[in-house]
Amino acid sequence: MDLLEKIKAVEDVFRGLDQEIGSFQGWSGLGCKFGCGKCCFKPDIEATILEFLPFAQHLHEHGQAFEWLEKIKNSDSSICTILNPLQGGVGMCSQYEYRGLICRLFGFSARTNKYGKKELVTCQIIKEENAENFAVAVEKIEHGSAVPVMNQHYMRLHGIDFELTREFFPISEAIKRAIEVILHYHAYRS
Repeated sequence: MDLLEKIKAVEDVFRGLDQEIGSFQGWSGLGCKFGCGKCCFKPDIEATILEFLPFAQHLHEHGQAFEWLEKIKNSDSSICTILNPLQGGVGMCSQYEYRGLICRLFGFSARTNKYGKKELVTCQIIKEENAENFAVAVEKIEHGSAVPVMNQHYMRLHGIDFELTREFFPISEAIKRAIEVILHYHAYRS
């Protein structure tokens, strides 16, 4: 599988996950508070290179890869580079379509605990402001209702490319490395 095929495979995983999340949100009634983005400001969010290859390829196709690479290299912030707190609208992600796996999963997925039970992973704001829906969702998940499971989606990415998912980096570093992979790939294809 060449790099462009891997990018398509990642996009397929994300498309399927987005459908699962949509279904979960539909039956659970859970959703982010309009314009929140609080979870995006955590400085310790990590990602793999592979999950940002679609974004890096998009940047390359639009002649913005070098610009973004410099932007990341010159940033002294530990917060995600694609976060734009000044952006109006629903959220603060300037590249929502190309967000990473954790950005998609957090709030609307479960982890499997050491006893093999699914536990909903979400933020305090959702738990408090949607307490009734949260409690119902937890109960339904315990009784087998469908919810995206984090490790299953990470394993899907791992199956696409072991090396590019082997290590987690701070999110901006993962984006930077994804851009470098894409630039390297295209430099030898020109």
